[in-house]
Amino acid sequence: MSYFLKDNFILGSSIAEQLYFEFAKNQPIIDYHSHLSPQAIANNQKFENITNIWLKGDHYKWRAMRALGVSEHYITGAATDREKFQKWSETVPYTLRNPLFHWTHMELKNPFGIEELLNANSAEKIYNTTQQQLQQDAFSTQGLLNHFNVEMVGTTDDPTDSLEHHLSLKNSGFQTKVLPSFRPDKIFNIHLGNDFRSYVQKLGDVSGVAIIDLESLIAACKIRVDYFDNAGCVASDHGLNYIPHRGKLSKNELDTIFKAVLQGSDAGAFEAQEAFAFYVLAELCAMYHNKGWVQQFHLGALRNSNAHKVSVIGADTGYDSIGDYKQAETLSVLLNHLEQQDKLAKTVLYNLNPADNTLFATLAGNFQGEGIRSKIQFGSGWWFLDQLDGMTKQINALSNQGLISTFIGMLTDSRSFLSYSRHEYFRRLLCNLFAEDMQKGYLPNDIQWIGSIIADICYHNAKNYFKI
Repeated sequence: MSYFLKDNFILGSSIAEQLYFEFAKNQPIIDYHSHLSPQAIANNQKFENITNIWLKGDHYKWRAMRALGVSEHYITGAATDREKFQKWSETVPYTLRNPLFHWTHMELKNPFGIEELLNANSAEKIYNTTQQQLQQDAFSTQGLLNHFNVEMVGTTDDPTDSLEHHLSLKNSGFQTKVLPSFRPDKIFNIHLGNDFRSYVQKLGDVSGVAIIDLESLIAACKIRVDYFDNAGCVASDHGLNYIPHRGKLSKNELDTIFKAVLQGSDAGAFEAQEAFAFYVLAELCAMYHNKGWVQQFHLGALRNSNAHKVSVIGADTGYDSIGDYKQAETLSVLLNHLEQQDKLAKTVLYNLNPADNTLFATLAGNFQGEGIRSKIQFGSGWWFLDQLDGMTKQINALSNQGLISTFIGMLTDSRSFLSYSRHEYFRRLLCNLFAEDMQKGYLPNDIQWIGSIIADICYHNAKNYFKI
């Protein structure tokens, strides 16, 4: 029998326990996609209290509190940190069977050593205990990364970022590699009027290029790609609803519309939106290939759905959901376009709609490359799918349609320095799934062989794929 948060948590057999403790548990972490603050890491920041490190910016917790009817005053409002933690603590007992219940108690146990359940009665004690611990050096940003044995962190960075904190860390002697990831989403938004023009101006300023047409735009992007590469970047990232349609507008037509937009005329911007985005994206992808980077596509989110709440609280505050966009055709067009030019970089495809898991897994198999183990990866369950059910479905789809043995494993995709428990969560689940197949006779009862595959998935595959 497995007991909540004990050594055999999620591990349903002695085989699962052996796989986890001998081959998975102690592997270093390659966290190749996160939203951690490079400034906080460079400054070796300490957090005043658990609300600061745990609740601020955590949409998962905010959504749960809203579902319970908690006033926004205690979520994103002006309540004190202690009051916000109290309201979250009152919410936790109602999160049974939501992954938040697991994550909450896993993160209290590691690194704080707290095994008491969080609820209204234990809130004050836990708040005070963790507040004292957070002042210790072991609970600084760098201390926590060391504690969780994080070998590499990939942050998410705009092309206009200075990367000053990455550069300072590179020369600081800090053991964890903190590498930037190139996230150029804003450059695709030709339909956003003055916001777009302001961004293009900023890109021109930091690159030293006067952006007056498509050619100069691509030149500015190349300068920033070079800059990121010199700072140690090994990956790009794109958060898109779906890969934009290629459209029928020619390069000259797009150039004319782009120049008109720069001059303040948005008449053709909406019509050209997707074709412009496809053109710029394809040009960027060719640059990634030239640099030997990995390109990542996070696809399928329906963002900022509650227009009223977004107008009151602001964008990116927990009003997103899974979208039901068509993904296969446009994604295939982009990958085929790059393949034909011999410019298809290693690619990780992240799917947010579980109904599309098999679609993504099979599409990845169309574009594999000689000499590269799973050049095109069906990425781990993310956002709404990084829980036991979502990860299991992703693992099963990949196992059925591709090679789970070459999978690059889990990431945090998080802004919290406590989220590394999600790697433990993933590793325990992975070991249990393999153990179940071994018990059923679906796989040989060869602990060393299966264990080596698990070690690869947890660590070695990602290390080699990203050339860490």
